[in-house]
Amino acid sequence: MSAAPVTAKSLDAISCHVCGMLVSNSYIREHTDECPRCAAALHSRKINSMTRTWALLIAAAVLYIPANVYPVLTLVSFGQSTTNTIMGGVIELVGSGQLVIAIIVFVASVFVPIFKIAALLFLVISVQFGMKARRRERALLYRFTEFIGRWSMIDIFMISILIALVKLQALATVTAGPGAIAFAAVVIITMFAAMTFDPRLIWDEEGENDDG
Repeated sequence: MSAAPVTAKSLDAISCHVCGMLVSNSYIREHTDECPRCAAALHSRKINSMTRTWALLIAAAVLYIPANVYPVLTLVSFGQSTTNTIMGGVIELVGSGQLVIAIIVFVASVFVPIFKIAALLFLVISVQFGMKARRRERALLYRFTEFIGRWSMIDIFMISILIALVKLQALATVTAGPGAIAFAAVVIITMFAAMTFDPRLIWDEEGENDDG
């Protein structure tokens, strides 16, 4: 049988969630509950981490549907109005020979958001049920999910550039649709969900993962 992993809790210490410094509980009792390095408030686990992450994930999953069903932009050119959803835009990009841009938009707009939701959902469920297997892999999955979050707005950035270019050429008018708003909300909410989830819960033993 493998030995139990050494955690901050097992050492009667708290790991600062900002700078990562390990502070003993005896130091906290004698001095202050603030990190001596960065002055952040110390807590064993993020308060209500699971509850808040669940709420944000449900909201993101609900908004993901209109983000892909409703149009993300409306193009008015020579009196004719056309609307495009995310997948519709990807298909048109492929049809016009812009394969690289189509792949970027598909990955950033379709794959990354659903991957983040699915990955965080898996992590939350694994903690909820006290899963002990593959803790290191799950911790790495969380780091990767948190890392890719910063690239999730790349297609909104591309739409902004497209709007600017088209208006400068005075050929048409492009306006963002409700799908773009829903998608931006999904991106922001999943970023908050990654922030509210406490990866230290992965290393807790069953029954020790109470929020607080």
